[in-house]
Amino acid sequence: MKFAIIKERKNPPDRRVVFSPEKLAEARTQFPTAEFVVESSDIRIFPDAAYKSLGFKVTDDVSDADVMIGVKEVPIENLIPNKKYFYFSHTIKKQPYNRKLLKAMLDKHIEMYDHETIIKENGARLIGFGRYAGLVGAYNGFRALGLRDGLYSLPKVETLADLNAVKAELDKITVPNIKILLTGTGKVAHGAKEILDHLGIKHISDALYLTSIFNEPVYCMADVMEYTKRKDGKVGEKFAFYKDPSDYESNFMPYAKETDYFIAGHFYGNNAPFLYTRNDAKSTDFKINLVADISCDIDGPVASTIRSSTIADPFYGYNPLTESETTFDDKDAITVMAVDNLPCELPKDASEGFGDAFLEHVIPAFFDEDQNRVLERAKITTNNGQLTERFSYLKDYIEGKE
Repeated sequence: MKFAIIKERKNPPDRRVVFSPEKLAEARTQFPTAEFVVESSDIRIFPDAAYKSLGFKVTDDVSDADVMIGVKEVPIENLIPNKKYFYFSHTIKKQPYNRKLLKAMLDKHIEMYDHETIIKENGARLIGFGRYAGLVGAYNGFRALGLRDGLYSLPKVETLADLNAVKAELDKITVPNIKILLTGTGKVAHGAKEILDHLGIKHISDALYLTSIFNEPVYCMADVMEYTKRKDGKVGEKFAFYKDPSDYESNFMPYAKETDYFIAGHFYGNNAPFLYTRNDAKSTDFKINLVADISCDIDGPVASTIRSSTIADPFYGYNPLTESETTFDDKDAITVMAVDNLPCELPKDASEGFGDAFLEHVIPAFFDEDQNRVLERAKITTNNGQLTERFSYLKDYIEGKE
């Protein structure tokens, strides 16, 4: 079987790659019957020469490969029919901007495996860039705080060599006496937690966070069962919520009354309740004035996130009274960081981490008859132009009925 590391063609350019040269060499050693080729790229964080130096063929034409491995969406005009593709398609939530892409893959009889759907049997993600999104997102929030309040000046992550350099910059700052809320318990949240812990910020319980005053910066991590509650007053259950969140409503306002800096590191599922609405943000009790929205669901569960921002221009302000955008340092605004491609700022570290997981969980499935059913669960479309049963709910979306 022949695997191709394909060139990233989406704009803005993405320098990440699924396999670094060294990790691809490991894959070749572990699976000697596999062939790996690399499509030439002038933007990839690892240059063509690094792959060539390890004996890989680097070429402009990878159309003879069986499996195409990329990171971001492949433009429709570059899709090759009758191939297997791995990339983030951003279709499983029925994102309207990629409906034509999913339809094109069906028309071209492509087997699509979305990185986001590579999961364990219990539904937990096996691979992803979540940790790096959390790391960069939390850092960017502290950068916004320093710039907005004139406390310190942190450089952009994209100007730094790697994660070690990022942490070295954090060693130079002093965080003021603020209360920080971090939602989520997955890879994104733990990436953000890594930054908070590196800064030496005290981690406290929800109970203390909601009831106590501190003379130093503190943070708490809130899971979905803390910031939501059952409508009928009964005790909630996390996996029941994931299966059907319609019986739940937000319980976020107690946190909003105590929080200065909110880091949104949770996963937001279809039909789940919003954390806070635009009306909630108008409340005089609403204390949050800085949001690092790593989840970045537009006009969704975090009402102040009215658009995504960019690496070039990462911050904006949201005026809750007018429900409109303003400058990030407007004294009446909530400062918002909502960059939707955060791992791009740490392309080397992110690529190396992703490759570790992809080699561990995905490549073996091609050679052990998919004994753990990783490929079976991840497949969205088949080579006969159909949706798989697991993703049959996308039918109306493809047909434009949703």
